[in-house]
Amino acid sequence: MQITGREWIESPYAWGRLAMSLLLMTIGGSGMYSITVVLPRMQQDFGIARGDASLPYTLTMVGFGIGGILMGRLADRFGVMRVVMLGGVGLGLGYIAAGLAPSAWLFGAAQGLLVGLLGTSASFAPLVADTTRWFDRRRGIALAICMSGNYTAGTVWPPVMQHFIDTVGWRQTYVGMGLFCLASMLPLAIALRRPPPQVVLTPPASAAPVAVAAGPAASPRPLGMAPGLLLALLSAAGVACCVAMSMPQVHIVAYCGDLGFGAARGAEMLSLMLAMGVVSRLVSGWIADRIGGLRTLLLGSLLQGVALLLFLPSDALVSLYIVSALFGLFQGGIVPCYPMIVREYFPPDQVGAKVGTVLMATLMGMALGGWMSGAVFDLTGSYHAAFLNGIAWNLLNLSIVGFLLWRATSLGLIRGWPAAASRAAA
Repeated sequence: MQITGREWIESPYAWGRLAMSLLLMTIGGSGMYSITVVLPRMQQDFGIARGDASLPYTLTMVGFGIGGILMGRLADRFGVMRVVMLGGVGLGLGYIAAGLAPSAWLFGAAQGLLVGLLGTSASFAPLVADTTRWFDRRRGIALAICMSGNYTAGTVWPPVMQHFIDTVGWRQTYVGMGLFCLASMLPLAIALRRPPPQVVLTPPASAAPVAVAAGPAASPRPLGMAPGLLLALLSAAGVACCVAMSMPQVHIVAYCGDLGFGAARGAEMLSLMLAMGVVSRLVSGWIADRIGGLRTLLLGSLLQGVALLLFLPSDALVSLYIVSALFGLFQGGIVPCYPMIVREYFPPDQVGAKVGTVLMATLMGMALGGWMSGAVFDLTGSYHAAFLNGIAWNLLNLSIVGFLLWRATSLGLIRGWPAAASRAAA
């Protein structure tokens, strides 16, 4: 295996490119959180139930997830720069169309098709897959920095949008966000025009067939199973963990309003939650470079379950701020582990499509969980049962990840091929 352009890997240019990817993901990631902030006002404006008001979020995340696969394939073929430009146009037009929508269904359509499918998706999976190609020894921390843009967006945009919603209205805020995305993302994407270093697989010099030990990613049966089965299990784990994760992230603003604290306090809690998520992602990336993606994923899932349990007795303002911070700190590093695991156990030339598939599953989990929590609230009149539902899904995630880690350990892959060694070989 040879890498052409090896001198560019982890070079100053690679770190500068990573910084630009972080900025683009921070802007593009606004599409995930805007609906969370606008949900109470939009529900009141259209006169619909909480479950119906949660549906545009679900449509956004479904579009986001499907778009991840589509944009990943387009980036493999046409380059990440063009895909990010397409995303800037989709996101800008989506915000404007949603802000002008006369009905909840048209609002949801704009969110799902333009903001999710064509917009935010282009600033997530393609940038994550691109980052894996520019780093090897420090791939974990690089992925953590890149995917922190998703949480940086959640830290920056909720309070900013809430301010403008309170002062000029949610529709005007949406139109303004659309214009900003068009004006900023298109020129910033030009910094990504250089193609990544290319991995070239070369046959062994001997004429006889030789088994080349190049780490888990070289195996045609990763973890001793069919590649499609491993991808399906990772996807199922992604759905389960993000159904659990979506409960506080999607409904904390509405939850605070129901408790009488006001939407502004909920927006602050969401911002705090996602700010701590940035810290979590950086720490988890550092940990993953040392113990591998599977172990780090199991640790993050376990801590997320603990945080969800802490939400159950918390209905005072101070305790909600504390638990929101803990939740962000515990769960922020979970999703970056999935592309890390894909890169560890699948061939490098398949990374774009498979990362897009697994990230799509996590986004589908967010979509399902966002709607499900609203539906459970409508049925029960409180969020207590919704938190219990999230805990049950988190247990499912723990069981899948625990099984995969057991497989890796029993086959000697964890001990025989440490994460850093396997990445160096790749």
